[in-house]
Amino acid sequence: MGQFVVVGEILEVELMATGRKIRQLSRLTRRYGKGRWRKLKGRGTIRLKDGTVREAELHWYEAAGIGKKELKIKRYLS
Repeated sequence: MGQFVVVGEILEVELMATGRKIRQLSRLTRRYGKGRWRKLKGRGTIRLKDGTVREAELHWYEAAGIGKKELKIKRYLS
């Protein structure tokens, strides 16, 4: 288990960047493979390592056939 686990669904998903507009595109391609990379953000309920449940804004990268990668907490909403 990492630093947190997403509990339920991620809501209010918004596209932040695609393709060459992603600063980390070359690193993502090297690490996970070629794909149509997109950077997304959304709101979700998470359970932290200590068992605390909180609402947070999450950011991640995603590509078809590869899935969600590098999910991170940007800020707590509650």
